[in-house]
Amino acid sequence: MVTYVEIKGFEEFAKYTENIDPNGAPVFFFFSGSKLPDGNSWCPDCVEAEPVVKAYLTELKKEVIFAYVDVGDREYWKDRACPFRTDSRTKLMVIPTLIKWKGVQRLEGSQCNKRELLQMMFEEED
Repeated sequence: MVTYVEIKGFEEFAKYTENIDPNGAPVFFFFSGSKLPDGNSWCPDCVEAEPVVKAYLTELKKEVIFAYVDVGDREYWKDRACPFRTDSRTKLMVIPTLIKWKGVQRLEGSQCNKRELLQMMFEEED
């Protein structure tokens, strides 16, 4: 079973990470640009990756927490001082990025819409 969490902005992300149960289900963070009024992200790569990732999650047969993180609007994201870029826990260079919390696995950009890479990432510990 996949538990979905929506996180908006860096403050909320930082607060969420403080309460992650180290013995609980693995947590995966999907970083994406904020949504426009039409429901799609301003980031074209994020728009492409999101349905692939979500479709994969519907088939996943294990306990995971999937946290969708809104990194903000284009201007905020492009700022070199954006905390998502500078924080040692995230060190984002591109969006979308999918990371496993406290793990080394990371998919960036167009890797996020490759089903076989998603499969390797989510099933690695089996």
